[in-house]
Amino acid sequence: MLTRELYVELKQAADSMPIVSVTGPRQSGKTTLVRNTFQDYKYLNLENQDTQMFAREDPRGFLSQHNGGVIIDEVQNVPELFSYLQTQADEIQKSGQFIITGSQNFLLLEKISQTLAGRVALQTLLPFSISELKNSRYREENYETYLYKGFYPRIYDKNLNPGKWLDSYVQTYIERDVRKMINIGDLSLFQNFIKICAARNGQLLNLTNISDDIGVSYQTIKRWISVLEASFIVFLVPPYYRNFNKRILKTPKLFFYDPGLAAYLLGIRSVDQLNSHYLKGELFEGLIILELKKYFFNRGLNVPIYFWRDRSGNEIDCIIEFGNKITAIEIKSGRTIRNNFFSGLKYWQELTGTKPENSFLVYGGDEVQKRTIAQVYGWNQFLEKAKL
Repeated sequence: MLTRELYVELKQAADSMPIVSVTGPRQSGKTTLVRNTFQDYKYLNLENQDTQMFAREDPRGFLSQHNGGVIIDEVQNVPELFSYLQTQADEIQKSGQFIITGSQNFLLLEKISQTLAGRVALQTLLPFSISELKNSRYREENYETYLYKGFYPRIYDKNLNPGKWLDSYVQTYIERDVRKMINIGDLSLFQNFIKICAARNGQLLNLTNISDDIGVSYQTIKRWISVLEASFIVFLVPPYYRNFNKRILKTPKLFFYDPGLAAYLLGIRSVDQLNSHYLKGELFEGLIILELKKYFFNRGLNVPIYFWRDRSGNEIDCIIEFGNKITAIEIKSGRTIRNNFFSGLKYWQELTGTKPENSFLVYGGDEVQKRTIAQVYGWNQFLEKAKL
């Protein structure tokens, strides 16, 4: 089993807060991580109907039996339990008392904001990162293989066919999770919606366009996007808000939390097919942005990621504002460095006065270069060597 990078942050959080919450996509490894991190804790899974019924009908009695440390898995299945968690944490005053996990982020965050503020450490576990796989037997030499396979742990642990496993993942997600969250009469419509979202991976989110393609209302598409966000299927990258140029675009970009899932939904069934696909560049862009998100999440940091584009077509793929430092990152899937790769960074520096040392080009090759205009890193070296 791979050691997850969140392990250190998780242990530290349990030493300082009475409740630790771990959210993330289904099958991202949450249960494995918490059970291996807190091996002496009692484990309770609220997907088990008997356990769920006990927690719902007698929450105080349910929690009072487990004062020595307990893991409560899929806690969003009994949302009324949160207020009792608050009471128990306040009465016992013990760090690391409850470890709670959930794969439906909106329920957890809503209830946490209402009842557990100041008592809970929020952690997010996404599927494997490249750095977690790098020194393991699962390491891949070409980024295209990662785009095709994705990063869900089970695919690697069991050496599964990505297409077959992801097909089951999509069916389970639609049948099981979506019906719990919203009332959808025609599930095939929602499945078509997810595929259309995959075809827009890495592109500006146009709700009206998607609404026209599927034949449902704008408000329905907006609600469905929220469901995908809440379930860690997609995330939105907002445009950078600082008004350097009044002609900037204000529409977010849509990305999938796993490139393999996006590739599967696009009908990609082999690395060769991916190599010739029109969205390969956008899938690669999403891969690098995802690695940045994983890097920050695994260190307990909530660092917002943006992009920037004006109406003239000038663009920076990724903007990170951390403290007083603004970092600009251009992302190119090509393996050969070309001069036009730097045009966006040059324009950005002239517009904002950003220093070249805070500008990066991440590309599909493996060279490290220090150019006058930016630092250049290969896709497999960036987070290891760059100083963000």
